[in-house]
Amino acid sequence: MSLPDRIDPRPPRRIYRWDLDKTYLQTEFDSLRDLLRTAFQKAHEKQAVPGASALIRELASNGDSRLCIVSGSPKQLRSVLEEKLKLDGVVWDEFILKDNVGNLMRGRFRALRGQVGYKLPAILESRANAPVEAEEVLFGDDAEADAFIYSLYADMIAGRVDERVLQQILEAAAVYPDEAARVLAAWKKTPVADPVRRIFIHLDRLTPPAHFANYGPRVVPVFNYFQAALVLLADGHLTAPQVIKIAVEMVQSAGHNIITLSNSFQDLLRRGLPLQQAAEGLVQALEGPNALIQALRPVPDIISAFTKRLAALGTPPPPPPVQAVDYLELIHHALPRTHKGRKTQ
Repeated sequence: MSLPDRIDPRPPRRIYRWDLDKTYLQTEFDSLRDLLRTAFQKAHEKQAVPGASALIRELASNGDSRLCIVSGSPKQLRSVLEEKLKLDGVVWDEFILKDNVGNLMRGRFRALRGQVGYKLPAILESRANAPVEAEEVLFGDDAEADAFIYSLYADMIAGRVDERVLQQILEAAAVYPDEAARVLAAWKKTPVADPVRRIFIHLDRLTPPAHFANYGPRVVPVFNYFQAALVLLADGHLTAPQVIKIAVEMVQSAGHNIITLSNSFQDLLRRGLPLQQAAEGLVQALEGPNALIQALRPVPDIISAFTKRLAALGTPPPPPPVQAVDYLELIHHALPRTHKGRKTQ
């Protein structure tokens, strides 16, 4: 009997799902001029959000995860976007882009801005082919409907949303009938599980974090990816040295400094994120022999900055309570910003 000529990769233990525009890439699309400039940018002209590529690389370094990208960028930009990711050292397993030209040719104008009918079936279909036991962490932004879509996705596959409510949601979100049918078909193929551990929302528009309180503690708004790295350290996805590597890249390439990073840490503590043990792990890593921290010298000042902010905070507030999400009440979060039913933040 001959030996197999290949070795299949291990099934992923964790799946990281990322949006691109305003989540990974610093993209502007609020005006026609912005859209045109973005459309004609070369790969080397596109800028990643500080810390995003470092975070993705560190999450991938364990070798037991998948990176799945679902972006509202048009399919025509695939080659440029892939080249940009390669320049940043990002390796992906799945890359889905929106068929905006097809939508335009078919007169599906709501689909050009709408995200629920595009992203929800895409990630459900991806999940249907994933191992049941694989955990998930999702990354989006506050420019559109990521917090709503990701939370709905998590509760759908966990069995916390029934079909009647889902139909109401899809109708209120103005999803086209064929998109709604695709959502239902993918949902029925997806095994029941509760894999979504965190949903990070990059606050590109500086939306107040309290805006997302109704989604519960699973949704964590972040002003930068050092904050996301801290939470992932506390959740066991990263080690303290990995978080330091991310911080170093942000200091070296994005104009951050120890004060801004320390303030970011304190902001999460004020919101009740359980990061005390993460803080202790970072202090130990900073005190140990690690050539990477040369970029953050002097080390005593770094430790002092963190410990002073921990002390100044006093007893941290309790974490926000777990709660059921009322998606029909929050349906305005699912609508494009140009929609007349979209409430101002």
